This record gives sequence, structure tokens and C-alpha cells, in this order.
Amino acid sequence: MDWEEFARQMADMARVLLAQDSVDATLERITSFATRLVEGCDAAGVLILRGKEVESLAPTDQLVIDSDRLQGRLQEGPCFDAARPQRPERVFRIADFTDEQQRWPAYAPPARELGLGSMMGFLLYTEDEELGALNLYSRRPGAFTDNSETAGWLLASHAAVAFAGARSHAQMLQAVDTRHVIGEAMGILMGGHHLTEQQAFDVLRRYSQDRNIKLRDVARQVCEKGALS
Repeated sequence: MDWEEFARQMADMARVLLAQDSVDATLERITSFATRLVEGCDAAGVLILRGKEVESLAPTDQLVIDSDRLQGRLQEGPCFDAARPQRPERVFRIADFTDEQQRWPAYAPPARELGLGSMMGFLLYTEDEELGALNLYSRRPGAFTDNSETAGWLLASHAAVAFAGARSHAQMLQAVDTRHVIGEAMGILMGGHHLTEQQAFDVLRRYSQDRNIKLRDVARQVCEKGALS
């Protein structure tokens, strides 16, 4: 493997990831770069666990979606394990799916039928949080080498930082938008009912609590309809 060329492409990836304007776009670039930079990788995707539910993000191939769905249905499999919070393993590598019936007896045989030959997975994490797993697939047994694993680990390290940054940025934008919508709704109530700022906020808050609706959604309703229904 030409590590100098790999380093150049990793630098290009870092610049590309920084330029993305959403979490989805960031993840799509990450999985696309994985198929280009990691030797033996035919497909890639990010898997997130929400309780016992499996969510596939930015899959590059239907194979990724099918594998994730299978693991979610069985509640078993390498990606499922890698994405589970507080797991000690942060990297796994499966050389040949025909040899994995002992670790994942329910998952391995149907995974082989899907066309999986070998696989690697990397926990996406920062110092503060665990984000999910970046999973790389090959249709050939033995496709991933030690160099592949090193390259995948380096890519996943960059990916985790970019993923966390994109998500934080999205949350910040949402918070700004929420404050704007609530402020606009308060203004409507203050003008229409001669309320003080605190009284208008209390009206929104009580409506939110009484109907178990998010405050942001209550405010948006006021902005759209001019009043609380």
C-alpha cells in the first residue's frame, strides 16, 4: 500500500468533510471515501443503535442495508456488537464468514447467503461520546489485510470527529431556530392578547405540558395559525 498517497487522500477527505453542510452529507462522504481508500472494501455504511432498533446511515450498497436489517431482526451480529455502547471492542475484522458460526450462529449463515465474504467494523467515538459503527464489507473472503485494518482505523478516527462536529453544528442550528420560533410565537401572543413577555411564554409552556407537545412545535403552530388551537 502506498501510504504517502493514502495520507494525501486522507487530507483531501478532511477538507471535503469540513465543507459539508449537513450530517447526512458528511456521512455520505465518509462511506464513499471508505470504498475508495480501504483496500478490499466493496461497500460501507454507518450503523447506529437506538435501543434495540438498528438504523443504517449512508449505505453505499443494498448489501449494507440487507446486512443491517438482518442483524436488527436477529439482535445479533458484528456491527450490532460494535455499535453497542460500552463495548470493549472498538475494531473487529472477519476474514471469512464461513468460519464465524460460533460467534454469531444465527447471523453468519444468512449473511453469507447475502453475498458477504469478509468484513471490518470500527466504533466511531470521540473523547465525549460513542456515535455508532463504521462498517466495511467485501464480497470476497480474506479481502481485508492488516493494511486494510490500519487504513480503516485511521479513516474511522477522522470520520468520528467529522460526524461529531456535523451533529453538533446541526444541533446548534436547531437550537437557534427553536429560539427564533418561540420568540416569534411569544410576540404574536403578546400582540394579540396584551400579554407580557413572561405571560406569553407561560401560555406556551402550559400548553406544551398539558398536551405533551414539544414547546418548539407549539410555537411553530402559533406562528403558522396565529393562535393556539
